[in-house]
Amino acid sequence: MENVFDIFEERGFVEQVTDRDGVRELLRSPTTCYIGFDPTAKSFHAGSLLPIMSLVHMQRAGHRPIAVIGGGTGLVGDPSGKTETRPIMTREQIDENAAALKKQLGRFIDFDRALLVNNADWLTELGYIDFLRDIGSQFSVNRMLAAETYRSRLETGLNFIEFNYMLLQAYDFWYLFKHYDCRLQMGGNDQWGNILAGADLTRRLEGETIHGLTFPLLTTSSGIKMGKTHKGAVWLDPELTSPYDYYQYWINQDDRDVGRFLAFFTLLPMDEVRRLAALEDADIREAKAVLAYEATRICHGREAADKAKAASKELFGAGPGGASDSVPSFHIGMKDLEQGIPAYILFERAGLCKSRGEARRLISQGGGYLNNETIGVFDEVIDAGRLKNGCILLRAGKKRYKKVLPDGG
Repeated sequence: MENVFDIFEERGFVEQVTDRDGVRELLRSPTTCYIGFDPTAKSFHAGSLLPIMSLVHMQRAGHRPIAVIGGGTGLVGDPSGKTETRPIMTREQIDENAAALKKQLGRFIDFDRALLVNNADWLTELGYIDFLRDIGSQFSVNRMLAAETYRSRLETGLNFIEFNYMLLQAYDFWYLFKHYDCRLQMGGNDQWGNILAGADLTRRLEGETIHGLTFPLLTTSSGIKMGKTHKGAVWLDPELTSPYDYYQYWINQDDRDVGRFLAFFTLLPMDEVRRLAALEDADIREAKAVLAYEATRICHGREAADKAKAASKELFGAGPGGASDSVPSFHIGMKDLEQGIPAYILFERAGLCKSRGEARRLISQGGGYLNNETIGVFDEVIDAGRLKNGCILLRAGKKRYKKVLPDGG
């Protein structure tokens, strides 16, 4: 079987690594690795997909992934990549989020052959004096301050509780080595200093060499942070971002990003990735459709991906549109619809625009559609007479749809 490190390099996963030859040699045999996940929300977003997909590849190659929910470190707050202090969460909030995150991770990796642990289980049991004596004594304050994580925060302010974060994450790596023989930590490139600290701590305490690998911090070719859109984050929870909207997020990616994202976020062979990435002009639509379908299938399952694909074809093809259950819907009282609602208010209420001002501008500039026909004026009254097959199909621009369904009240 191909070495998973070579898979990572070919697909572009590797940003920094402690020792390329050493890690490649380590991964010749079944190895336990870990990635830590921040429990500050009940759902992952698309920006978390690169580390998640790395665990998928590790498991497929016969290694054992450990997903560490940062329940303990979440009580402190990671300063990495942040310009201000994170809000402190309660243990109850963290436990609730951790349960939801495990369910989502279960769509990607098999927890019969992987582990999910919460670092609160060991970090909250630490004695402060013992920790300072046994662990704190292994760290140089000068070296810590030289790390980008802390250096970038000194001007805006770094509090003492955040300053301890590197020690806690280093302790995690040592703890997982001691209890699970974990020899590789992976994470975003903003975690490089913390990963090195854990490897160094383990070397000092155990005389053992363990390794780290980081992934690139992704932005799209237009400079937008991965997983962000005009509507906010693209969530992996289908209640927060529907499978249809998730599919649309991927199919609407910039042409320049399609090859990279096929390598990162699908399991297609690289020969097929390269073929699709080489398509040009109108043919690139095929590559985008493959990216959207494969990414949605991995996250939400084949049935949801099939429905999203069918809905997309229906809306953007020659068909009548609007009938598919996969198209996001908005419910409105039939009495309101019988009275009639100005178009710009309906667009704002349906979530296609963030404000009524934005909706007025969109429609005035010819970007608002109703049942695939341009809306003439922003305050055109939309009433029940516009229902078609039991719904009204709204469109903002070329690609954002919302199906308006009347309720009985």
